Amino acid sequence: MGETEQRPTAGSRLGAQENAGISTLEHGQKPPMTPPGKLISIKIQMLDDTQETFDVPQRAPGKVLHDAVCNHLNLVEGDYFGLEFPDHKKMMVWLDLLKPVMKQIRRPKHVVVKFVVKFFPPDHAQLQEELTRYLFALQVKQDLAQGRLTCNDTSTALLISHIVQSEIGDFDETIDREHLAKNKYIPQQEALEDKIMEFHRSHMGQTPAESDFQLLEIARRLEMYGIRLHPAKDREGTKINLAVANTGILVFQGHTKINAFNWAKVRKLSFKRKRFLIKLRPDVNSSFQDTLEFLMASRDFCKSFWKICVEHHAFFRLFEEPKPKPKPVLFSRGSSFRFSGRTQKQVLDYVKEGGHKKVQFERKHSKIRSIRSLTAQPSEQRTEVPKQSSSFAYGDDSDAAAVQSCQQGKELRASTEDTGQHKSPSLKKSPKEGRKVDGAVVSAVEEEEEAATDRIQQNRPQSQQPSTAGSLTGSPHLSELSINSQGGPSVANMSLSPNLSPDAKQSSPLISPLLNDPSCVRTEEEEEVRKKRFPTEKAYFIAKEVATTERTYLKDLEVITSWFQTAVSKEDCMPETLKNLIFSNFEPLHKFHTGFLKEIEQRLALWEGRSNAHIKGGHQRIGDVMLKNIQSMKQLTVHLWKHNEILTELENGIKNSRKLETFCRDFELQKVCYLPLNTFLLRPLHRLMHYKQIMERLCKHYPPNHADFRDSRAALAEISEMVAQLHGNMIKMENFQKLHELKKDLIGIDNLVIPGREFIRLGSLSKLSGKGLQQRMFFLFNDILLYTSRGLTASNQFKVHGHLPLYGMTIEESEEEWGVPHCLTLRGQQQSIIVAASTRAEMDKWTEDIQMAIDLAEKSSGPAPELLASSPPDNKDPLSVSDCTSLPAGLISDQRPVSISCVCWYRMQSLSFYDILQSDENQLSGNLLRKFKNSNGWQKLWVVFTNFCMFFYKSHQDNHPLASLPLLGYSLTIPSESENIHKDYVFKLHFKSHVYYFRAESEYTFERWMEVIRSATSSALRTRALSHREPHTY
Repeated sequence: MGETEQRPTAGSRLGAQENAGISTLEHGQKPPMTPPGKLISIKIQMLDDTQETFDVPQRAPGKVLHDAVCNHLNLVEGDYFGLEFPDHKKMMVWLDLLKPVMKQIRRPKHVVVKFVVKFFPPDHAQLQEELTRYLFALQVKQDLAQGRLTCNDTSTALLISHIVQSEIGDFDETIDREHLAKNKYIPQQEALEDKIMEFHRSHMGQTPAESDFQLLEIARRLEMYGIRLHPAKDREGTKINLAVANTGILVFQGHTKINAFNWAKVRKLSFKRKRFLIKLRPDVNSSFQDTLEFLMASRDFCKSFWKICVEHHAFFRLFEEPKPKPKPVLFSRGSSFRFSGRTQKQVLDYVKEGGHKKVQFERKHSKIRSIRSLTAQPSEQRTEVPKQSSSFAYGDDSDAAAVQSCQQGKELRASTEDTGQHKSPSLKKSPKEGRKVDGAVVSAVEEEEEAATDRIQQNRPQSQQPSTAGSLTGSPHLSELSINSQGGPSVANMSLSPNLSPDAKQSSPLISPLLNDPSCVRTEEEEEVRKKRFPTEKAYFIAKEVATTERTYLKDLEVITSWFQTAVSKEDCMPETLKNLIFSNFEPLHKFHTGFLKEIEQRLALWEGRSNAHIKGGHQRIGDVMLKNIQSMKQLTVHLWKHNEILTELENGIKNSRKLETFCRDFELQKVCYLPLNTFLLRPLHRLMHYKQIMERLCKHYPPNHADFRDSRAALAEISEMVAQLHGNMIKMENFQKLHELKKDLIGIDNLVIPGREFIRLGSLSKLSGKGLQQRMFFLFNDILLYTSRGLTASNQFKVHGHLPLYGMTIEESEEEWGVPHCLTLRGQQQSIIVAASTRAEMDKWTEDIQMAIDLAEKSSGPAPELLASSPPDNKDPLSVSDCTSLPAGLISDQRPVSISCVCWYRMQSLSFYDILQSDENQLSGNLLRKFKNSNGWQKLWVVFTNFCMFFYKSHQDNHPLASLPLLGYSLTIPSESENIHKDYVFKLHFKSHVYYFRAESEYTFERWMEVIRSATSSALRTRALSHREPHTY
């Protein structure tokens, strides 16, 4: 190879001046030239297992070698990659880009440096280059072979099937068997070959680029994706593994993640000899220690891991490369190490600007030449990316619609012949270069701290600011320091505050390019035009609520009739009788409501004057449409009565078939299944109550002499009759569904779901023991009270510690006796416990419900049956609050919502069965404008409120939510004058430091949103109908 300093570097292609690519120079200062001197040869092993030799000057910094490799590959997004080599102690370390290569690689002739992925982004859709995604796919393939990426057999087979599709093309059984015989992707591959070929058969027509994308889509959801374990011990001497990811620092036992520390919660990282220290930000609401200590094998191991943490924090969290510290005059203290290179945000910004060219490259094992396409023109955004990522793109709605088809993601295919040259068979530079591309698409649904984002928006109002925080939001089950999937801490002997939000607020997934699209922000002129164009009467907005909620209801039906049915048809796991029972009763409902929605939308179009504008009066009504369709709906009652049987038979099938149980659990993990599967089965009964509420409001609004009053009142009478017939059945089904949902949340219980058992309340209380007050999760039924703690399991279930039969129990307040506020003593026949609530209101709720449950138990036949599989004493549980992973206080991105039990645990709330029934009735959907505390513009979102949670979509056509916000514990208020929100119909949601403003389009919609959200954020004492009902039987 020639002199590397004479060739353009990756840094120069990324916009750096001259050659060095180090961005810490003052304005107008030129970077130093590459040091002259004797050349040394360094062997680099590429990701496709080929080796290349690079000649660099002895005194050249590591950056020169890194840039030479990126130049050789024509790799634009080289910042995600690093060079790894064994040091003199045979420990694998990363090449420092600032230090001379010769000082790091002592014996270059005997060392092979590996070019591998160093930084794994939260979403592979952020990788704009096909070549980059191909290299990431090679890394996944390598991690599978080496046992780093562990997963179940099904996921393994699916991953390998995409690799095979990329390498040899469409399925052919003979070719597949020969290829799998020659290529071993994992140890003991033979046992999975049939499953691999079965999956490969389904990838017909998929291009190599699409296969890479699908491979990364599956891999990024795996717990061990991008994880490198570093052995350590905790303070008790327990062997654990530490790892660092884009979201923070993770703690593993074996290959199971047991804890995670979010960057936003980490104040400082440091090491002292063999001790690795994590200092957490103080939280007045938590009792965990503020400094965590881990012991590693040696100082070198500890420092190496600390460096990796510093680099991950800087790359994913900072907006620009940190500046070097000034050199001390007398002596230095601590390490001078810092991150060198561009941050992820800088890389995304550069690629977005499109300052580079398309380049051909060849794939190993493939005869298909791919042409890299960074991006298409705005009208064909990210055409190379398959459907899964279609919602993560810039642009308006028309652009988003243009990428909905997977077929638009097909790569250009060109047959090539082997040239015989073998310098780099897998990654070969092409002599031809494509034309420049004007635009670039950057995609990400990730979180960024509000204050930092708002500062950027003010500085660059015309451009999108892609978030660089880890995708930590989105996890149901992380510690008060993190969120699902991957989490971790920050920088070493230095504070992490400079480029983070001063309040260290939880990340917010709605601060993303997708939802910060300027096209979503309304101007004042647009608002005035909209107000003048559309009707303003209350009846119109009631009719519009019918349409908006009907859209959501139809999407919920499609989860069963389309998504679930398609998944069932691909798996032989469900009996035919059960298939027929479910789909024969849901398909008629879906067909009917499709026509119903169309008719409502047509009426609204006439009402708004969008068609036949000259017609007045006759179409400014909705009662006639409701009456006609409710009368037709009565013919579907036979299907609604079958829902009880559907729910029961499905649960029986899951109980008797492990395969069906696994299938349903996997389906619930899909994005489209944003609620528990059984909840979708209850939706038709919930919808009847919505119709009844809407018609009651309409009849209350109309005067008796109104033209639409008679039809509206008749429709109300019809729907009230249907609700009265099915209401009792719906309550039984709701209780049945809730018991099965709780069964999944609990460990150490045998027979939770038994005939006659009714759920009453769940919530977090503190239990007084010899160790003091310890947080416990309590579950109250009509015959028994369970108390549990959060377990260290991968599924984050609650471990049952004990139970108290309610038969013969007494309850009394005991604040004075124990000196604990809001304290109760529960005296059972064999055991007594002392518990304390967080507030007086919570204590009153528990007192009322426990007393009611005791009364119900006294009226029953006798004590409850033995419930627990095992009842370990409570004092054997060493778990403290700091041991658990936590729920984010703010928004959760790109994830199914957290279970209600988890929300109650972390928000210190409780929830009754009555609250759940009220939530079923208080569902709402529609467009809202959203604003953060420190942001300027309002962003239009489609919002669905259900199950005590707000779900956010770009539009009502999206199949799954982009983010969610559990509302338990939030306060609902009206903005004060001092907040300078000079708009009408604005309400405010806040919890701790998280503040969100939402703006409705009319007084009616404002009042409706306030009404339904208030039902989730606050609950007063109520006289419950449960005490007056007969026990449920099923």
